[in-house]
Amino acid sequence: MRIAIDMDEVMADAVKKIRQQYLKEFHVWLSEEALAGKRFQEAVPMAHALEIKKWLHRRGFFRDFEVMKGCQSVIKTWVNDGHEVFVTTAAMEFRNCFEDKYDWLAEHFPFIGWQQIVFCGNKKILNADILIDDNAHNFEHFIGQGVLFTAHHNLSETRYPRVGNWSELQDFVTEFITKK
Repeated sequence: MRIAIDMDEVMADAVKKIRQQYLKEFHVWLSEEALAGKRFQEAVPMAHALEIKKWLHRRGFFRDFEVMKGCQSVIKTWVNDGHEVFVTTAAMEFRNCFEDKYDWLAEHFPFIGWQQIVFCGNKKILNADILIDDNAHNFEHFIGQGVLFTAHHNLSETRYPRVGNWSELQDFVTEFITKK
């Protein structure tokens, strides 16, 4: 089984860092309610949205995201079970994130080699059995099974199977493999 996994908001908790940085810079905590169904730029004043965009272009911003709970052990299990696992992250928009993301993966996922990391701009080029992502638009031209990882911005999306955490994801993939 070939499994493609998005990085931000699936493996790495980008939202937590953005919320913490927003609190530090603007003295406002972005609540779950404020973010529900929205992207950051839709939930904050325009001037703040422009500042958030600057953070994303900053070298080092992507380096210290927390690992999503359960992620490491599930991915390691898939690798140990002989599945082909690829980290597929759309890193082209923020050029300074390449090194950050690569270093982050090396630190937290040393069992994923550089040959299993795909930095891309458009995920329709991917060839996998399963793509796990928080952005549903990445499934529109994907040939395999898309699995939506729940995030604040995709709460109204209903076109694809959804998981809310890595335990649910592991169960979904196990069932998918069993049916195949």
